[in-house]
Amino acid sequence: MRNRRLLFVAFILSCLITLFSFAPIELKKINFIVPKGWPQPAYSFTKFPLTEEGFQLGRKLFYDPVLSRDGSVSCASCHNQSTGFTHVDHAHSHGIEGRTGTRNTPALMNLAWNKLYMWDGAVNNIEVQALAPITNPIEMDETLEHVVKKLNSSRIYRHMFDDVFGDSVVTGQHLLLAITQFVVQLNSYNSKYDKHIRKEAGGKFTNEEEHGLQLFRQHCTSCHTEPLFTNNQFENNGLPIDNTIHDIGRMKVTQNPADSLKFKVPTLRNIQYSAPYMHDGRFTRLAQVVNHYTGGIVRSGNLSEKLAKPLVLTEDEKKDLIAFLMTLTDREFLLNLRYSFPKETK
Repeated sequence: MRNRRLLFVAFILSCLITLFSFAPIELKKINFIVPKGWPQPAYSFTKFPLTEEGFQLGRKLFYDPVLSRDGSVSCASCHNQSTGFTHVDHAHSHGIEGRTGTRNTPALMNLAWNKLYMWDGAVNNIEVQALAPITNPIEMDETLEHVVKKLNSSRIYRHMFDDVFGDSVVTGQHLLLAITQFVVQLNSYNSKYDKHIRKEAGGKFTNEEEHGLQLFRQHCTSCHTEPLFTNNQFENNGLPIDNTIHDIGRMKVTQNPADSLKFKVPTLRNIQYSAPYMHDGRFTRLAQVVNHYTGGIVRSGNLSEKLAKPLVLTEDEKKDLIAFLMTLTDREFLLNLRYSFPKETK
């Protein structure tokens, strides 16, 4: 009788061990923060709710050069955290084997509020955005199928994908969703400007910054609308075309001549560190950007109507405007270790 009891207990313990060995882990849900006074994001989180495990998987993929054909380029190669997740020191993005693109790398932040991505709006869903650089021959020059094959050969990745998706077999869809889990949480809303709006400590403006804010609201908000500091539209901002590149902007996507030389209005958040500026990185200093709008605009038939009236600023007003733009720097975002290169997963 005693032996039967022992065998029964051992059987129950064996069943419990088996049950818990194969039970899915309890994922840690993440609540997406919409700052007070901000619009609701365009991205829907109902399809695939945010989790800590998904974030960490996406973070690892973002920094892993395995996404490129020769293992030399990661997403982070062009999107550096300390500069607002854009690149530095060169006008155009660089890919594998030193290949050079034709556009300045866009900064990555507050992407959940976007509906279209890239300078020309060629991508309309953040969940597939990463596919563009992965398959671009100038950038990562890889195929989604081969990336999936490489990830499936990794014990670490198979384990992480199993935790997040309940399936250790890596798929292209799950790969793109994982990257989305990371980039959609790269949100910046704790600059001096934000603290000033919320009347928090550290948000007191100088006279120059306050005057700069007034000038900004008078002349700039139609395109760079608060609080995102973009209207997410496509505008011809009067830049002369670069005759070495001949980038026609959104017209390349729509084939509509009315979209010639129209590019997506970028956010101005963290602009202090996101140089060079404009879609082709032609300006290296903010003073050059301001001077463009006060005296460098090329007028054409489809110039943005928001620029129809010439902008006239004194030198002191230009300095105050730039002083305000500096308040959009969010050091908590730029230095947040949560967004940085992840520790090695064992």
